[in-house]
Parts: sequence; structure tokens; C-alpha cells
Amino acid sequence: MLTPGLATLRSLPRDGRDTLFLLAVIGWVLLPQAGRLPLWCSLGAGVVLLWRGWLALDGRALPAKRWLLVLLVLTLAATYASHGTLLGRDAGVTLLVVLITLKTLELRARRDAFVVFFLGFFCMLSNFFYSQSLLTAVSMVIGLLGLLTALVNAHMPVGKPPLAQAARTAGTLALLGAPLMLVLFVLFPRMAPLWGVPSDAMTGRSGLSASMEVGSIATLAMDNSVAMRIKFEGETPPQRELYLRGPVLSSFDGRQWLPLRASLPARYALPADLQVSGQPVPYEVTLQPTNQPWLFLLEAAAQSPVLPGYRAVMQDDLQWLANRPITDLVRYQAVSYPHFSHGPAQQVLGLQEFVDLPPGFNPRTLALASELRRDPRYAQADAAGLVQVAMDRLRLGGYSYTLEPGAYGRNTADEFWFDRKEGFCEHIASSFVILMRALDIPARIVTGYQGGEMNAVDGFWVVRQSDAHAWVEVWQAGRGWMRVDPTSAVAPGRTGAFQRLAPPRGAVAQAFGNLSPNLSGRVRATWEAVNNGWSQWVLNYTQGRQLNLLKDIGFESPGWEDLATLLIGAVVLASVAGGGWAWWERSQHDPWLRLLEQARKRLARTGIDSTPATSPRQLARQVLQKYGPQGQPLHDWLMQLEMQRYAGTAPSPGATTTTTATTPVRVQPTHRQLGHLRQQYSRLRWPA
Repeated sequence: MLTPGLATLRSLPRDGRDTLFLLAVIGWVLLPQAGRLPLWCSLGAGVVLLWRGWLALDGRALPAKRWLLVLLVLTLAATYASHGTLLGRDAGVTLLVVLITLKTLELRARRDAFVVFFLGFFCMLSNFFYSQSLLTAVSMVIGLLGLLTALVNAHMPVGKPPLAQAARTAGTLALLGAPLMLVLFVLFPRMAPLWGVPSDAMTGRSGLSASMEVGSIATLAMDNSVAMRIKFEGETPPQRELYLRGPVLSSFDGRQWLPLRASLPARYALPADLQVSGQPVPYEVTLQPTNQPWLFLLEAAAQSPVLPGYRAVMQDDLQWLANRPITDLVRYQAVSYPHFSHGPAQQVLGLQEFVDLPPGFNPRTLALASELRRDPRYAQADAAGLVQVAMDRLRLGGYSYTLEPGAYGRNTADEFWFDRKEGFCEHIASSFVILMRALDIPARIVTGYQGGEMNAVDGFWVVRQSDAHAWVEVWQAGRGWMRVDPTSAVAPGRTGAFQRLAPPRGAVAQAFGNLSPNLSGRVRATWEAVNNGWSQWVLNYTQGRQLNLLKDIGFESPGWEDLATLLIGAVVLASVAGGGWAWWERSQHDPWLRLLEQARKRLARTGIDSTPATSPRQLARQVLQKYGPQGQPLHDWLMQLEMQRYAGTAPSPGATTTTTATTPVRVQPTHRQLGHLRQQYSRLRWPA
């Protein structure tokens, strides 16, 4: 028994049914864009698609073209108001969504449908401007099959062929094209990243910033997305030593920490003077796009990382930078040394920049520094001794580590040391550096990532945005810059064990985790391992890996010419193989007999049994005997099938099969005749 809604859909004419299916596919393709488009565009697209669906269900007339022109002008103005331009990635995607939804309002003929199909393919590709994740790829494959189904259905003959038949044809075409797609993916010369368009550089992504305001990293810690994955070649260092260095912040204006001024005279420069020792740690990093030139490496890397397509340079503060922003997933190999020293060993002029504090800020912290300097116990203390005093204060003074310390005011260090006594890593690091500078000890803030977690499924060390961290470097005479992590004094578990402050989970995630914590962890690890495999083997299939593949199959010094030769050879070989298979298949299998066999099998499901020796005329007689006039179209088709194979006159439509056929003369139907028969077969309405 069909429900009223399903019965209504079944009773729709073909145009209405096909329109609703196409609208559903377009909605699926546009759905991932909803959160990235301006609100008016997402709501407008949804309203237009629903309106067009209502018109198809009710069989109402489409709006006049003048109204479409008015809507187009309004949406162009809204696009310009939202983006400040009609060019670029974001504005272009907005216009694309506007065009495809408005085009559905003039979907009158097959020509209009073809325009919507191809706009749909462009909209599908535009999703990859923002995300190349496995989930996006899978959802767009579904959208691709939907668009192909609609396209195949538009080419099918008149009548009302089932959508399932068009879907099977579309799926077959997709499967037949998959090997060619794989060959093109492997051998087509890799160029600049397709999805890292120039406008991407104008749009920030989640991650660390070139500056730090108290509270900013606590906000970043709410983001649990993956920042990078690390694969260690040997033994993994202890988690407490996993400091991935990023921007170094040395200038303080009272509220915000910034990098050292680039306009400083050369005499203030502090050479890196990096000295490494101990056992090296080789590893490979797969870094997510950041739109920044920063390369995150374990402290400290003395040699440049191997980064195909980029050039890496180490700054005087040990931060590694690429020659251009990282707009695409990159993978690089590096070697680091957990034991190192850097910076000047003796007092130099440039260290004064790391002692300066803006006037008028944090008076109580300055007073605390003066008090410590006057204390007889610390009168002769060096920098290491005063650092220990500050660390003891953090450890024993009732300070706590939290994601939500509340909004800090003008004097952030005073509030932390004396009032709130709670904060996230940047609150603690900033207050610590201000106290050190008040004690005339050069100090600066280093931002980056610390820790992470091992994925037991694939063996990669996963570093998330929530692992973003800020620590301190203090200069000590005779030793140079030394790492000090004041957060470890407040919360030792932050750096020494798997203890992270995490944002509250949603109701569904929390219920699932409470129901089966182990299962939840395994599902998450498996999903992330699958995503990592997608990143490693698909998104990160670079030109270097492509050329390495050619080396593996015997090319000594592969280049573009070898790729082109191999690609052309593969395409020619596939074409010859396909043509040969088609010729062999036709010579070995009679297409007329195959079409008759399809009809026999389908009739067998309706209760009409036959053998390979049963002729089409006999089948036609059985159809009329069982179904009467309802089976007349199928009877006529079977008689036409027999006529194409045997010379003679086919009966006119509606005639019976009581006459006796003359001795037939067997002939081979032409491709055109068989194609016409297949079309008729596809639109037959089989008796129930």
C-alpha cells in the first residue's frame, strides 16, 4: 500500500518527476557550501529550490523572465555588498550558486536542463576550494552519480523510464571511466595546487597567529581539528619533549605580543648560533594548510627540512619559514635534536630588546620584581635562580590552569599574579615573561604546539589545534636562550602526560562516549587513520612522488617528457584494448540473442517460462495469452525483434499471431536497428 505522498510522486508526469530529482541532486551538491556562503545566499538558494519543487508538484507555470531579471540584479548587488567584488573565489562561488538556483526557475526544455547539469558539475568542484577531506570527496562522488543519472535520464527516449535504470547506466559509465581516471591521476603531470587559488591567501584559516593577545590560544584550544601528523622513523621522544616551534614573539605593547621589529639596526641582530648534540630524531610531518609560511619542526632542527616545491629558511630565532604560504597539504622530512643550545653566550646590545616593557602597565608586577631584587635571599641569584623562584611561586601559590579564566583587563600580568591566579598557557607565559623582564632578564614567548597523541591504528602522532601552546625562552649568561615552560609548574600533566583541557562535547558525542568510551575512541582513531591515508596517498601525491614512481618502474632520470610518453602510451593501449574487446565481444556474443535473453529473463520473473529454443513469436503468443490487451506493446516489440532477425513481414501493431510464418531467411540486424530495439525495450511498460 503506497502512502499518499509516494502515490503522488508516482503519479507525477515525467517532467515533474525528473525536475524533483534534479532539484534534490542540486540541493545535495550545494549543502556543504551552506556554512561558507553569505546567509542571504544560503537562505535564498533553499527558498528558490523549494519554490521550484512546489511548482513541479503542482504543475504550475514558471515565473516570467522579467522577474528572473529582477532577482538576478538583486543578487548581483547583494554579492557585491557581501564580498566587495564580483571576482575571486568567494564571490565567484556565491555567483555560481545564485546562477544555478535561478536557472532552475526557467527549466522548460532539455537545453535548459543541460545548462543546469553543467553548472551543477562546476558547483560540485567548487566544494574542493574549501575542503579536500575524504568526507567531502565521498559526498561529491554521490553528487556526481546523481548528476550523471539526471544527464543519462535526459537522453533516454520518450515515456517514463525508471530512474533506477538511468542510475544503473550512470554507475556503469562511472565504473568504466574509473580506470582511465586512475591512470590520469597517477601519470598526468602534477602542476601548481589546483585548489590553492591566489584568493585563498586573503582568507585566514584556523591556526596560530603572527601575534598573541591574552586569551587567543585558549580560543584556539576549543578547535579539535588536526593541525599536523608526524611519523617518527625510530623511537618516539617522550611527550614532554615534543615542542613544535612556531612564531617567536618578542615585542610587547601592553596588550599584544608581536614579533621582533624588522626595522632594528643590524647591530641589534642576534645570530642563531645553534649548537646541537645527542641522538638525532628523524621524522616526517604532514602539515595541514595554514595560509602562513611557518613550518613547524621539533626543537631544534639544524638542517633544512626536505620540502618538495618549497625553499625553507631558518630565522635567527630558530623559526623555520617557507618561501611562500602553505596553501595546500604538504609533507616534509626533517631531523631534530632534543639537546641543543642557541643564541649569544655573553651579554650583547641586542638583548636589550628582550627586556623592554611599555610604561604604565602592570605596576604590581614591577613592584614584585623590585621586592625580589631587594630580598637578601636572591641578591646574588643569577637568571637561573630567579627563574626557579618564579616557578616555585607558580607551583605553590595556588595557581590553576583553565580554558575559561574570564576576560582580563588592562594589566594582565597583575591580574594573573595577584587576583585571578588562573589562566591558559598564554596567560601564564605572558605574565612570566613580564616578570622576567621586570627583573632585567631577557625573555620572550615562543608559540607552537606541544604534545599530541598516538593513533594506534596507523602509528602516526596526531597534533591538533587544541595542542597549541605558548612557552618561554629566558636568556642566561654562558648558556644562551633556555626553554622554560611555566605552564608545567601550574599543571604538570599538560606537558608530561595525556592530560589536555578539552572543550565540552555535544550531547550526542557525550552520550556515545559515556555509553562505550573504548568503542568511541576506536571509531575516532579508525576514522582519522582513514583520513590520514587519504591525505598521504591522494592529497599529497606530489610531482616528487610521481617522479619517484617512474624511478621505481625503471626510468633513471624521469622528467615531464617521460610522464607524457607514458601517459600517451597508456591511453593508446587502453583504447586499443577497448576496441579489441568490443570486436571480440561482438564476434563471440550475438547482440540480438543477448537482447532476446534479457527479455526472456524478465518474462520469467512474471511467470512466463521459456527455453533458449523459444522464438520471439512464441513468447509474443504467450504474452497475449496471459495478459491480453495489456501485453500488446510487449507482443509488438517481440514481433519486431523477430522481424529484424528473419526476413519477412512483421504484423501490424495490434495484430494477433494466428498466421503461420513462411520459411524464414536469417539476416544480421544492423547497429542502428539493434539500437532502436534497445530504446524501445527500455521504455516498455511491462504488465504487472
